[in-house]
Amino acid sequence: MQQSIFQNGTFPACPASFNMARHTLGHGKTPDKIALEVITAPGQTESWTYQALELAVLQTAGGFRQLGIKPRDRVALRIGNRAGFPILFFALNALGAVPVPLSGMLTDAEVRPMLEDLDAAMICADIAVENPACSQVSGHEIDTLHDSQAIEFVDTFADDPAYIVFTSGTGGRPKGVVHAQRAAWARRMMWQGWYGLQSDDRVLHAGAFNWTYTLGAGLTDPWAIGATALIYTGEKAREIWAKIAAAQQPTVFAAAPGVYRQILDSSGDLARQFSSLRHGLSAGEALPVSILQGWNTRTRKPIYEALGMSEISTFASHSPNSAYRAGTTGMAQPGRKIAVLDSTKQPVEIGQQGLLAVHHSDPGLMLNYLNQPAPSDEWFITGDRAVMDADGYITHLGRNDDMINAGGYRVSPQEIVNVLLTHKGIRECIAMELLVKRDTSVIAAFYTGKPQSAVDLKTHCALGLAAYKCPRKFIHLDTIPRSENGKLLKAELRKGYDWKDNDDA
Repeated sequence: MQQSIFQNGTFPACPASFNMARHTLGHGKTPDKIALEVITAPGQTESWTYQALELAVLQTAGGFRQLGIKPRDRVALRIGNRAGFPILFFALNALGAVPVPLSGMLTDAEVRPMLEDLDAAMICADIAVENPACSQVSGHEIDTLHDSQAIEFVDTFADDPAYIVFTSGTGGRPKGVVHAQRAAWARRMMWQGWYGLQSDDRVLHAGAFNWTYTLGAGLTDPWAIGATALIYTGEKAREIWAKIAAAQQPTVFAAAPGVYRQILDSSGDLARQFSSLRHGLSAGEALPVSILQGWNTRTRKPIYEALGMSEISTFASHSPNSAYRAGTTGMAQPGRKIAVLDSTKQPVEIGQQGLLAVHHSDPGLMLNYLNQPAPSDEWFITGDRAVMDADGYITHLGRNDDMINAGGYRVSPQEIVNVLLTHKGIRECIAMELLVKRDTSVIAAFYTGKPQSAVDLKTHCALGLAAYKCPRKFIHLDTIPRSENGKLLKAELRKGYDWKDNDDA
């Protein structure tokens, strides 16, 4: 019996003395090279050399020190989509403090309990938070931090805390994920395991500065290897990315699947506009085959998909250095060890469904959840359901907490989506369990494209799904709700459709 465990070689250990900011910006190899182009419109950029960026980071670190911030202090960053965000982030890390990115879209009511959980020393906010549970720097004060005397990178250890990100909790309350300094070293496993990253690359990321996907794939990794990062801060109309690509000549483009779909909805000559591109990168949610095929056809370039989560970033992917296997999200990146486990945390047989897990020795794995002990089990359970084949390729079946209970059977929503997307009238689709009345739920499919009759869609589903997996409700939408970074907003999708106690009133 072959077990579902796969280790993709080994990776050099992180040095014991290690600082994420020094690793990312302190290499000093290319001081006059452009590290960052902040794009306000196609062809209009604000450029930062590596030398200027490092100096701004170390001067800002000096400003934080003058304000009393010490190593291990936690500082929340409620900063909008501008270059000030990564400067503040890496300045705090250079000082040995712990930056905590918060979305600028969060309300004061949402921010305050996070600050309390953090026991934050300070919050830096573009728009001041009323009555924060810590000291506050905002507005003009933020922009003057870099007027201070530069300091040196503080010596930290690989296992010291480096930053904290908040992720959605199953109970509805966000959880803080504490990452170590070594997380930046572990990201090197993605350089060839996903990106095919080179020092002469120009990496265009479609996300905002304060999104963790952008912070990692769009900034930290390009800078650590000496490449150029391109970030757009203007209005994100569907035609804009092709225009930016034509003007800025990126070699790698990173985005969520929804952004690729928007680009494919435009009418331009994508092959010409993206001619400088070697390939695209996709993460954040499953990449539909229709988008992958459409992109290949329109641009004649591949997209490499990765699977990850806030607790470890990406860990399984396709890459230019591995053979593509349709229907999978690739294999463990070089140096990583993953498994598919049963409910007792034992590996299942190859080809059997189970819970995807990452070995606790992975240097990219979080230290712990905020205010909770460090995980001690051999495997960290990701919460994703998956199947592993004999060569180590992973087929993602969706989140375990998204699994649908249909008449006692557990159904993967991704399996339903895969079948519905083969219908010629459907462009985009989401499947989930909806409560239709007290104690009664059904499988529902939300879709965009041309409105279809429920009878036709049920017939189509029956050709590829067992009867218990077929949706009972089909809901046509003009658009699927997504964040500005293209990520699915499931809570918004449910509004108006889930049954509530007062529906019987």
